[in-house]
Amino acid sequence: MRVPAIMPSVYLPHGGGPAFFMEGGMGTMFRPMGEFLSSFHTLLPAKPSAILVVTAHWEAPVPTFCGAASPALIYDYYGFPKETYALTYPAPGAPALAARAAGLLRKAAIETRVDPEYGWDHGVFIPLKVMYPAADVPVLAMSLKAGLDPLQHVAIGQALRPLRDDGVLIMGSGMSYHNLRQMGNSAAALDFDRWLDGALAGDASHRSAWLAQWARAPAGRTSHPREEHLLPLMVASGAGGDASGRKLWSGGVGATAVAAWAFD
Repeated sequence: MRVPAIMPSVYLPHGGGPAFFMEGGMGTMFRPMGEFLSSFHTLLPAKPSAILVVTAHWEAPVPTFCGAASPALIYDYYGFPKETYALTYPAPGAPALAARAAGLLRKAAIETRVDPEYGWDHGVFIPLKVMYPAADVPVLAMSLKAGLDPLQHVAIGQALRPLRDDGVLIMGSGMSYHNLRQMGNSAAALDFDRWLDGALAGDASHRSAWLAQWARAPAGRTSHPREEHLLPLMVASGAGGDASGRKLWSGGVGATAVAAWAFD
């Protein structure tokens, strides 16, 4: 019997709407990020048995898993070219994994539920369409917990950590800088990026202590006026071990710094 490779947990940028599949200015702006995502599979020890995506675009009263076998796509971006609303991603869902993941949260005394009908928003299918275009890896989407408490999301990640031993890639899908009104604020983005370097360059306890105080970081609230795109990082860090976080990619959207990390 083949033993699955142990997967890291990761925090990856998912771009701007469907920009990876657009031509012109916006497509060009996000091309370096798309190139990183398209080569991401080369950074893993093996092909994942499944991918659990913690998406910034789904919030629920309790952490909720998509339990559908063939989830529909949710085109939750607006004002983009017509063809971007015809994108497809027919990867299989993972209802059995949803049940197992929910069981792990309940074992850790974290209330949860499985939604048999909810689909995949663009924080799920857009990056995965770039990363695994063959759509041949089962996918499980998970919501954030309403209230967006950092340490609650670290605890969620800690509870899900055993899935990594079965070859499941735990992927936080967000953006390390997400201020749509100040996307050109390169100084703020760089300040926060440097703070994240320090926050993530330590063991699990170090990371948790720093991430709990993210709003006090240099340019923290400028980088994230609302923190939903940062919270998937808390889950990814919680699911990681005691090794320091690894910066997988340091790039940006134009001059605005954006990065990706892995936790072993």
